[in-house]
Amino acid sequence: MHILVVNPNTTASMTATIADSARRAAHPGTQIDAVTSSMGPVSIEGYYDEAFAVPGLLMEIAKGEASGARAAIIACFDDTGLDAARALATIPVIGICEAALATTAFIAQRFTIVTTMDRSRLPLEHLVHRYGMAGRCKVRAADIPVLSLEDPNSNARDRLRSEITTALRDDKAEAIVLGCAGMADLSAELGTEFAVPVVDGVAAAVKQAEALVSLGLSTAKRGAYASPIAKRYSGLLEAFAPGKLAAS
Repeated sequence: MHILVVNPNTTASMTATIADSARRAAHPGTQIDAVTSSMGPVSIEGYYDEAFAVPGLLMEIAKGEASGARAAIIACFDDTGLDAARALATIPVIGICEAALATTAFIAQRFTIVTTMDRSRLPLEHLVHRYGMAGRCKVRAADIPVLSLEDPNSNARDRLRSEITTALRDDKAEAIVLGCAGMADLSAELGTEFAVPVVDGVAAAVKQAEALVSLGLSTAKRGAYASPIAKRYSGLLEAFAPGKLAAS
């Protein structure tokens, strides 16, 4: 089974962290192909970054499906470009936020997402509502830039731990969801430290992808995720016209 994991930002070191988590979660027979977007922001922190991350993401998903990937994972907790990717692809496309929430719902009644910047909190609250978890899940921000997670001299991990402590005390959270793909390497350590389940969306998405492929399921192509209607795109986006992207 070949699963594509796309980091929609352009920071290759973060892709390496994501790939390690994905491979540790994958079945021995699953091939994980982790790729970094070739265009867009170095990190995705808010709506503006998210918009400009989508074109590069779609390019990687089109290439991955053409090369034989059986499922694709979008490794950004904003589920960046998820609906567009599902319309583009026939294979299942999994967002790590949706996968993490679905997985955590099996093991806890109340849980809290701990994410990076406060500007990401409201978009994630919208996703929580969209995925039907508003009565069970709260969102907290540790106020740490995404790339600081890779800086050993920053206090990012201490601030993350502090916010988890607050979530367990004030939210009465029974489990914690790590709200950034850049936190993927911390789930086991934090789970042991806090003695609660700590869910990494990358690992959860890998298991969801494996299940969908094993069940022989693909993305529905009628209604919301019907293939884009053929039409001409102009200017810098000419290459993204329906049909052109998949063929490039």
